[in-house]
Amino acid sequence: MTSTRLSGAATGAATRSRPRAALPALCVTQITSWGIVYYAFPVLTPHITADTGWTTAQTTSAFTAALLVSALVGITVGRIIDRRGPRTVMTTGSVVGALALIGIATAPNLPLFFGSWLLAGAAMAATFYQPAFAALTRWHQPQHVRALTTVTLAGGLASTVFAPITAVLADQFGWRTTYLVLAAALAAVTVPLHALALRHPWPPAGPHTATKHPASTPDDPARTRQFLLAAVAFTLSGFAMYGVVFNLIPLLLERGVGSTTAAWALGLGGLGQTLGRTLYATLARHTSVTVRTVALISASGATTALLAAVPGPTVLLIAIAILAGTIRGNLTLLQATAVTDRWGTTSYGRLSALLAAPATIAGALAPWATSALVPFLGGYPALFTALAVIAVVAAAVASTARPRPQAS
Repeated sequence: MTSTRLSGAATGAATRSRPRAALPALCVTQITSWGIVYYAFPVLTPHITADTGWTTAQTTSAFTAALLVSALVGITVGRIIDRRGPRTVMTTGSVVGALALIGIATAPNLPLFFGSWLLAGAAMAATFYQPAFAALTRWHQPQHVRALTTVTLAGGLASTVFAPITAVLADQFGWRTTYLVLAAALAAVTVPLHALALRHPWPPAGPHTATKHPASTPDDPARTRQFLLAAVAFTLSGFAMYGVVFNLIPLLLERGVGSTTAAWALGLGGLGQTLGRTLYATLARHTSVTVRTVALISASGATTALLAAVPGPTVLLIAIAILAGTIRGNLTLLQATAVTDRWGTTSYGRLSALLAAPATIAGALAPWATSALVPFLGGYPALFTALAVIAVVAAAVASTARPRPQAS
């Protein structure tokens, strides 16, 4: 009875300590930040190359470099959030992001364009999912999965909202003016929301309390074999997953699908991703961390293999693309909860950033690396077969990253 009362009191205290405005504010800022800083770029790339004469490879390499910077800076961002909370770092990141977009819009040459994207990479590290996850994980324990699901559902709408807006602006005003308009929108929406909605006191980190198993937790989990194996599994899985996303349309075109239909297939895969995120909480309640990690990565490899093997018809290919998106949605939350499920909330920001950094780098390099592999392998079906094999290897690695039981 006493234990139950204490538990209820603790839960009530935790609920009262949550900032009510933080979750809805982060939903809005995730849509805005992802939509403007990330998803506007692929829409504007043809306009940039046509106007400047820079090649697609040159402009895309600047964006890739930004993602690499994001992965590296994210580690420092995670440490800062662990100590001081998310308000300062996310507000500063929003300001930096707006300044970076102004630099991109006004860059007179490729080096300055490249440098502005490096600055944008630092802004990504301070405003995208990882800092939001760190904030919600600390504030919303023990119901953090629900909060993480909500914010990723919102983030999944970023391309739906901003890709059409960006396209209309670019057609009317050109890419430079479009980026200036988007920079103003980014600052107007995200700076005040981060500054005002994240003012709540930052609670101290609790003890190591992994939620699904009685594993012993070392002083620094990042130095353990389990952490290394989890990082390897997520990195391989991330490379395979982003390789599929960036090569789905070329694969479908090679299968004889029309370009418009192929684009719809990719978009419907995004809707499947949103659906998948709604299912994760149920999956988490009924499986151990190792089981669901292996299952989801294996399922990702299976859908990739189906895309490699099934020549048609188009309806079936679209159905597989939607299923693949559903699994991708679960994988996003799997990584978001990977630290808390294994090592609790202590040092979540740093550990989550360390775990995500190699996967982010792999995702950034996937478009370039897979494009280089296509002629060597002999086509997109063979590439997808190779990506499926990589996912299987990732699942095998994940199966060995089991938590060690606590010594009695």
